[in-house]
Amino acid sequence: MAERASSGGVQSVERVFELLELITAAGGEVMLSELAASTDLPLPTIHRLLRTLVAKGYVRQLANRRYVLGPGLIRLGEGASKQLGALVRPQLKSLVEQLGETANMAVLDSDRVLYIAQVPSKHSMRMFTEVGRRAHLHDTGVGKAILAQMTDDTVRVIMARAGMPSATSRSITTVDDLLAELHLIRERGYAVDDGEQEVGVRCFAMAVPNAPTLTAISVSGPVSRVDDSFTEHAVPLLRAAAHELSLDLNRTVLDA
Repeated sequence: MAERASSGGVQSVERVFELLELITAAGGEVMLSELAASTDLPLPTIHRLLRTLVAKGYVRQLANRRYVLGPGLIRLGEGASKQLGALVRPQLKSLVEQLGETANMAVLDSDRVLYIAQVPSKHSMRMFTEVGRRAHLHDTGVGKAILAQMTDDTVRVIMARAGMPSATSRSITTVDDLLAELHLIRERGYAVDDGEQEVGVRCFAMAVPNAPTLTAISVSGPVSRVDDSFTEHAVPLLRAAAHELSLDLNRTVLDA
């Protein structure tokens, strides 16, 4: 019989996901010794689990003996993204109907944000963002909303790995400036991308509380429409949508 974990789950399954999460946190590539240093699991157990993951295509071993995430995870991720997108679409559609601008949902994907759902505005002028696009965390509204859920030390580590390229002249380019911005986001409860990712575009974003993975939603549009009066209207609606999405996502997890 499979060994049971204290939480009531299957311990071997928990261990497999712990290893996958450690590889992801390391940037998607790691040595066996690095995994051993990051977990209490015995080395033979780690090696046995990795062999199984390699055989299933969820992990690959490179010629330099480093382990990387495998293509088998892509299929699982695509399926999960489609289901999650269908779940959140009604809330995003409601935001678009009430605000008139494009609504998005994104999740943390390694050191980037991954856009997994979108309901576009009916206006002819729309944003660059599309489902499946990955973007930097430091210069997107959803990215900063997600970073604000982390400790400053974690943010520094991610920025050191991912870098902070400038998409526009308004992009944040130093970690200290980013941390100051994240402090403000934590205080007011929402993030703003004011032309940092695309010139002339303003975005308001908010984290989805208690989501199974770090998640944020946003509304964005040209600065000519997304002005101060838009802000007053949008923030309460974003907050309500984030709350409802939190309930929906956690209800789905409990029902699974």
